[in-house]
Amino acid sequence: MLNLQRLVGCAFVVLFVPIVASGAEPGAAGRIKVVSGSVFIVRAGVAAPATANQVLFEADTLRTGTDGRVGVTLNDDTRVSLGPGSEARLDQFVYAPAAGQVGLVLKIVRGFIAYVSGRIAKFSPDAVKLETPNAIVGVRGTTLAFRVE
Repeated sequence: MLNLQRLVGCAFVVLFVPIVASGAEPGAAGRIKVVSGSVFIVRAGVAAPATANQVLFEADTLRTGTDGRVGVTLNDDTRVSLGPGSEARLDQFVYAPAAGQVGLVLKIVRGFIAYVSGRIAKFSPDAVKLETPNAIVGVRGTTLAFRVE
């Protein structure tokens, strides 16, 4: 009987590991796809160098140095790119369409940003907001680029 328990325990581990490795991390909003130059993620007040394939969470801030560029793909296929000297915070990201819950709020503090809308804008255009220090941009499924100074 002891050998059977060991076998069952091993089978559980073998089955569990691929599920964790292939699934998205809980609470993850997306991933960094491309990093060039100085790019940092500020999470819980701590800045750390950003790397390609790194997970991005709600409330994370991306900062680029004078030579930095970063490209992000969110879980709803929204794509965001920041140019040199930029800063943006992912204030809200909810993507649970089966439960009827979707929302994206991206606060652009400064710099250059390019945005390509994903599925949230298609399901619920009013649920997407791009905020700047002087304006709030509602997105209706589009591609746009702008600079905040």
